[in-house]
Amino acid sequence: MLNAQDSLARPRPPQPLAADSAAPGPANDTRYRLRTVVLDAGHGGKDIGCNGVDAHEADVALAIIKDLGRQIEENSPGVRVIYTRKTNVFIELDERAAIANRNHADLFISVHCNAGPKGSRGTEVWTMGLHKTTANLGVAQRENSVILQEKNYKQRYDGFDPRSPQSHILFSLFQSAYITNSLRLAQRIDRQFRTHVGRSSRGVKQAGFLVLWKSTMPSVLVEAGFLTDRSEESYLDTRAGQQAIAGGIYRAFREYKRDLEGAPAE
Repeated sequence: MLNAQDSLARPRPPQPLAADSAAPGPANDTRYRLRTVVLDAGHGGKDIGCNGVDAHEADVALAIIKDLGRQIEENSPGVRVIYTRKTNVFIELDERAAIANRNHADLFISVHCNAGPKGSRGTEVWTMGLHKTTANLGVAQRENSVILQEKNYKQRYDGFDPRSPQSHILFSLFQSAYITNSLRLAQRIDRQFRTHVGRSSRGVKQAGFLVLWKSTMPSVLVEAGFLTDRSEESYLDTRAGQQAIAGGIYRAFREYKRDLEGAPAE
């Protein structure tokens, strides 16, 4: 696995994607079908997220999510795609999960960009769980601090304080019943980033993210790269970079879907 100090690879040309078969099976076919995915672009509106020199996290995340949605809609016609936002608006963290729950989603994918000290580079894919390092806690604290812009956040989140390490420890103990499939998808996304997109990877990790907390389905949060690194910002602030990231997530989604549905590999 490449580490955070490895040099940034340029995006590879997009690979053609074969459409999933939409042909119905036998009338008595009761196999599981992944029918609905909710795509969440982090931040938005009054919450721009982290910044590079020119790029804002909210804008980059939205561009990646919209391209990911387009790829799913074009190549997996049997899947309904729902967006938590398609414009530059502010959506509370608990409402993002509620959108997925109300629509009985089979999968929730949230995309963000990262911030860190000089030298921090690479992708990360997160699932809900107990953080194992101070660095993991720091990422969760940064993303969860969005709730400070929400009204009545202590009531909305059962007294959770995003500034308190103790709050994150207690909160992270709410281990999701969907952790196995969340990790299954996260590992596929990470492998796509490393082997097909050519990105430096910081691996699959776990921490307590509010946006994943109340989602009642397998869920992942993707950090597409560090806007605080000039070379990564330049990559993520281009259509080629955004399409490459979205393509990697889509191919992982397609593998995950076929695996769960028992469809033969291509």
